[in-house]
Amino acid sequence: MEPTLYQRYSRYVIFAILIAFLAVISIALYLYWQNRELKNPELVAEKETAKIVVLVGRLMVLPEGETPTVATVTDPEKLKDQVFFANAKKGDKVLIYTQAKKAVLYDPAQDKIIEIAPLNIDSASQ
Repeated sequence: MEPTLYQRYSRYVIFAILIAFLAVISIALYLYWQNRELKNPELVAEKETAKIVVLVGRLMVLPEGETPTVATVTDPEKLKDQVFFANAKKGDKVLIYTQAKKAVLYDPAQDKIIEIAPLNIDSASQ
């Protein structure tokens, strides 16, 4: 007796449904983790800092054992009177290493270091 069309393809249909179900679950979990990360600004800032440190670290030797404070230039016109920011553009990143007393101005659009300067921190003001 020959199997019916339903019997012949039922395994394939079940397998296809199982694969589709696993794909939907995987996508849902991925979106859940992405949404969870966006709700945690500290985690987003840590990832951004790590990314910038890796990019700048390819271009120069960075101080070890210290995580920099990273700031973004939002209004370069207000900073033009400072020599360090003379060539800064909107979106440039500033890495501030307080222990190493070093500041780095980095342009992520061009992947270039624009300026490096010693950091003068008055210990009395800290």
